[in-house]
Amino acid sequence: MLIGVPKEIFPGERRVALTPAAVPNLKKLGFDLLLQSGAGAAAGYPDSVYREKGAAMTPERAEVFRSADVILQVLSHGSNDRTGNEDLPLLRRGQVLIGFLRPLGALQTVQEVAATGATAFSIELMPRITRAQSMDALSSMSTISGYKAVILAADTLPRLFPMFTTAAGTIIPARVFVIGAGVAGLQAIATARRLGAVVSAYDVRAASREQVQSVGGRFVELPVEAGDAEDKRGYAKAQDETFYRRQRELLTRAVAESDVVITAAVVPGKKSPVLVTREMVEQMAPGSVIVDLAAERGGNCELTRAEQTVIEHGVTIIGHINLASTVPYHASQMYARNISAFVAHLFRSGKLDLDPADEITRETLLTHGGEVVNSRIREFHSLPPVPARAAGAE
Repeated sequence: MLIGVPKEIFPGERRVALTPAAVPNLKKLGFDLLLQSGAGAAAGYPDSVYREKGAAMTPERAEVFRSADVILQVLSHGSNDRTGNEDLPLLRRGQVLIGFLRPLGALQTVQEVAATGATAFSIELMPRITRAQSMDALSSMSTISGYKAVILAADTLPRLFPMFTTAAGTIIPARVFVIGAGVAGLQAIATARRLGAVVSAYDVRAASREQVQSVGGRFVELPVEAGDAEDKRGYAKAQDETFYRRQRELLTRAVAESDVVITAAVVPGKKSPVLVTREMVEQMAPGSVIVDLAAERGGNCELTRAEQTVIEHGVTIIGHINLASTVPYHASQMYARNISAFVAHLFRSGKLDLDPADEITRETLLTHGGEVVNSRIREFHSLPPVPARAAGAE
């Protein structure tokens, strides 16, 4: 069975789905590997190293798709909303596709993948359960984004992060406030603390208090209660506008007192809630920095512009997206480990096992036999139940 890895074609994407170190393990499982030439170059992995590990290379993208039984990508059609449709004619019925597909985005792209007949697995649908931790690529990429957000903030802020006691006097540490203590937020807290900042954080989920404290942050208490703060999968749930309005009122002081605000409040499949308003930005000190990790979904800050850095009222607001791609060497390494573990899980018997009783397989399987077969995604997009002819695959 042949695994194919094409070069990523999303503009500016530097990651690769498989690193040379992952090749020997997959070969032990019985796979051969074929990569498009230059697939790992932007991440720091030259073709020669792949060959040394036993992978074959081809300059033709179409050859990778034509020959491979399994296609591994980082950004597949859906998550690649710029050029991903170029791969649709290359996919074929029965071929396995694994990558980020953004199934909670546009229904059309999900249906376009289904129409190719490919059996697609959406890596961002990985359940957050213990035995799936090694396959959780979404958490891996969020970890990198949280780290990089702090590095960007530190580079932009006209102040030092740590406290210094010098002959020229004492310099007080920067004050960092993180809104949203999920995977990215917790890594941002930990990174800011390592750089010497004083860090506080807030999350709507009460369980986040201990997590924030465990990485050195101070948890900010707000006298406002969320209804059902998270779903059964462990992700934050959207609240009503009354809750968000009260939340913004209470966050105003914490934001105004901070040198850096990092927002990481994302609700899967929903527009990001606005937690930092224009008025709140106006109260921040000149030179302050906001890094909005929710920029791609509209932003947690009212003034965020996706893929742009803007200055409003003297405050720099960074709306970069795809931050994991800016650290491509290690992002690719982490992703490759996640995806390799997932492949090993799916092909435990030497062939693809679509066991509907297995939570990992069931939750990540997106399309099969020309249909969208994932119940969660069908319900999200208001589709009728899975057609009878495809139900056995779900």
